Amino acid sequence: MLHSDKQPLQRPASASQESTVEPGAPAQAQQGPQSLTPKGRQSSERTTREDPIARSRYFSPPFALAVAEDAIVRIVGPEATCTGTLIEDDLILTAHHCVVERTAQGKFMSQSLAPSKLRIELGGDYLAWGHVGVKYVVAPPCGESGGAGDVAVLVLTRKLVGLSTMTARLDTAPKIGETIDTVGFGRCASSDGIRRHTREGGPIRATTSEAVVVNASICPGDSGGPAIIRGSKEIVGVVSMSAMDGDERTKAPSVMARIDAFRSVFANARLMADGLSPAELPPIECK
Repeated sequence: MLHSDKQPLQRPASASQESTVEPGAPAQAQQGPQSLTPKGRQSSERTTREDPIARSRYFSPPFALAVAEDAIVRIVGPEATCTGTLIEDDLILTAHHCVVERTAQGKFMSQSLAPSKLRIELGGDYLAWGHVGVKYVVAPPCGESGGAGDVAVLVLTRKLVGLSTMTARLDTAPKIGETIDTVGFGRCASSDGIRRHTREGGPIRATTSEAVVVNASICPGDSGGPAIIRGSKEIVGVVSMSAMDGDERTKAPSVMARIDAFRSVFANARLMADGLSPAELPPIECK
């Protein structure tokens, strides 16, 4: 376990609903802005009714306006919010501890949440412009409390065609000295609100077979966010645990769960997205 002078307890960086929802903002998915009606409305409506291609283009502004960073999404569960990354148009990478049941005292359990209890919010500003459901939760039988095995992939109920994706680097292990930054929807006491933030990290200080350690700025709600090699779109891990003190400017020892150690999670998720039943797939094992 890592320690810091300001707050010795290192803990998963997921955020409880109670601590992250803005005053007056509902925990449920928020609707995106209403479409503006341009001049010549009657003419436009006639065109879209007659031309299916024009109709699709006219009524689908969010995907058309999406930016590369929209690959990073917010995950809303019944008790906490986390961060995830679109790695394929129907797969979201996140942390295992973000998608498990909790006891009444908040202790993480080994049982995964029912997919219907999870919602993916799209867009990086204060209000989401869309959302999508989850069909399957794929994770190893370990890591539900953070650290080794704290990796999960969510299979979505539909493809998010048109959104950017990021690359999960599964074939090359992270190396000491490689510089990692993170991105998340977390909120510290010093933050201005719940929106997507790029967090400054630093070089990898230590590695194990299933995790890396880096000094990084992490806030509650950043859990599951991508650990990205600086200057690239390559993800080598997900935010798992950090010694947080409530100030987003503090860079403290943080643990990123390595994704290359659990390639079977990604393989099974891809097969399940393609239609295979979980019962048809080999079990995922921990090292």
